[in-house]
Amino acid sequence: MKLNKKDKNYLLSTLFRGYVIQCAACSVLTFGSTFLLGIMAEEFLRRYVLHYYLYYRTVYLYIVAVIMWGVCIIVLTYRLLKKVVAYVYELQAATGKLFDQTVSYIELSPELGEIAANINQLKQEAEGNARLAKENEQRKNDLIMYLAHDLKTPLSSVIGYLTLLRDESQISEELRKKYLSISLDKAERLEDLINEFFEITRFNISNITLQYTKINLTRLLEQLLYEFKPMLNEKNLQCNLCAADDIMLRCDADKIQRVLDNLLRNAVIYSFENTEITISAQCQEDTVSIIFCNHSDTLPEEKLNRIFEQFYRLDAARSTGSGGAGLGLAIAKQIVELHNGTIVAESQEEQIKFSITLPLS
Repeated sequence: MKLNKKDKNYLLSTLFRGYVIQCAACSVLTFGSTFLLGIMAEEFLRRYVLHYYLYYRTVYLYIVAVIMWGVCIIVLTYRLLKKVVAYVYELQAATGKLFDQTVSYIELSPELGEIAANINQLKQEAEGNARLAKENEQRKNDLIMYLAHDLKTPLSSVIGYLTLLRDESQISEELRKKYLSISLDKAERLEDLINEFFEITRFNISNITLQYTKINLTRLLEQLLYEFKPMLNEKNLQCNLCAADDIMLRCDADKIQRVLDNLLRNAVIYSFENTEITISAQCQEDTVSIIFCNHSDTLPEEKLNRIFEQFYRLDAARSTGSGGAGLGLAIAKQIVELHNGTIVAESQEEQIKFSITLPLS
């Protein structure tokens, strides 16, 4: 934490201001009183004592005044040093509480108010960093767990069917083809999962560079619907597109296509069978709004708040049969935010709605 010059000088001025004022008051009082006493003594001695003796008497008076002044300065300096040492001990005790989680707020003397505020701010930052490190550690553990679970399922199937093919010498040609087909499907699924886990490094917000081009958003959505027809037919889903004829959008075409693909894939996976998916795109001044709406189980607020987290999937059992590794929506959120846009999720009355807002240029 960087302190400005005023904060750095605050403690110094607080410590020495009172010391200087006290020393000045002591000096004025001592030498003022000595001066007045000297005048009175001079007048008295001028009347009753010979003139040559007067000089030595006033010198004695000033010598006593200097001694008294020196004693006062020593006493004031001792008090200052004692206070400085007390502040040092107080700061030492405060630094000991800096990483003590049982202490929520560190209090210091009023003179150390600025330092107390800075120490408490540092304490809050340290606790925040500790929480973040703990969350990152938990994410790493979750990743290892998810890798073990998600990769094991298709791998076990591949091993199982290949073992059957090796051990069963009298197996029919039809069954052999079936086992080979299943093994190939599971191996391809395994490859998809491995590629998806690599996405977490590719789609890192710190090293992505966008390649902007101008695209026809309406044509892109129409092409997307055509590509998803087989998946839609599997669940007898109807997908409707409501958009103007030509919505021109300046963006990174590949990455925006990835976002739209993830959202439509999510809608297909979690939609009820024999229901409808609606995609709408509408221009609003200098932005475009894209909304994906499908019929599915209503999500509680807790799941909605976590839906864009990496490796989070709505299915509690984390089945790998349909869903991915839980990176699709996290990657979509990163890409949208890189385009200075927003993406939000809503769920009510057995409907899930994802709303994207992007600048047109």
